[in-house]
Amino acid sequence: MFIRNAWYIAAWADEVGPQPLARTILGDALVLFRDHEGRVGALEDRCCHRGTPLRFGEVVEGGLQCGYHGLVFDGSGACVSIPGQTKIPAKACVRSYPIVEKDEFLWIWMGEASEADTSKILDYPFHNDHAKWPHKHTVYHIAAGYELMVDNLMDLTHLAYVHKSTIGGSNAKIHVNAQMKVTPKDTGLHYLRWMLDCDAPPTYKKAVSFKGHVDRWQEFEFIAPSSVVQWSGALDVGRGAQDRRDQDGGFSLRLFHGLTPETESSCFYFWSTCNGYRQDEPEATEQLFAEIANAFTEDKAIVEAQQASLSVTGEDRLVDIVSDAARIHMRRTLQRMQAGESAVASSA
Repeated sequence: MFIRNAWYIAAWADEVGPQPLARTILGDALVLFRDHEGRVGALEDRCCHRGTPLRFGEVVEGGLQCGYHGLVFDGSGACVSIPGQTKIPAKACVRSYPIVEKDEFLWIWMGEASEADTSKILDYPFHNDHAKWPHKHTVYHIAAGYELMVDNLMDLTHLAYVHKSTIGGSNAKIHVNAQMKVTPKDTGLHYLRWMLDCDAPPTYKKAVSFKGHVDRWQEFEFIAPSSVVQWSGALDVGRGAQDRRDQDGGFSLRLFHGLTPETESSCFYFWSTCNGYRQDEPEATEQLFAEIANAFTEDKAIVEAQQASLSVTGEDRLVDIVSDAARIHMRRTLQRMQAGESAVASSA
């Protein structure tokens, strides 16, 4: 069951241009478009006249024109023009969805429009600071449910097994024995991991020159239902990383992970890399993005295979281990949100 009363990423802002963009979110077929003033609209991908998908239309003066018989709909879903007639029937409209452009994202509300509180959209100011945090972004289609992708981000012991040549390194022991503190929050959870006096992984070594071993951190915050913000990095041992991580001369990156359900067993993975070192060198940002893309392609393969397996066997026979602490709390948060929506729906 989907959690509908929440803000999800519908697209990167630069994905929606002159041409309509079709995207299925939480099982709903949508079409996104920009009108001639640059305002973004999100509509049901179905014309109210003959049911033709609006993705086959085009943006014209007034809004999005159906590509079958020319009806035009504005961003609110109201029909504003019908070829050959001046009177527009009251029922001539399509469902619209609240959508907000912020920090290079397009955030969409899939539940009751009256509940769409824009103050609940998370802030991600790093996308607006191109000098300190130059960045790149993309989106992957994942043939797996979004919960499995969030699971993957909640248990980082997989790094030494899945990402040996990039962000993990080959020493599984440092990941398993990392110092970790999990802090539950009303909106999700926060965790911080420290791997002290260890060898830097390949991606870090390509980016900066270390003298030897490093003190390495991984800080994650899960904002329910499907956003994860990350700050990871490393400093040479002896520089007091645990007291002050924000120092020059080390490795530092910020990652945004946005998982938007498409169906029960597929999702869109919106992610960005913000480079916190050698910021005046565009090649450093490109190299970082390529390294992270390699790692996330590995995650994609693993999680899609996991989904295929669980679709047959189910999750009843799975066991939890110590490293699942953050993942378990994340799942319980989602269960509470789902139960809350079900209770409201039942009372209604």
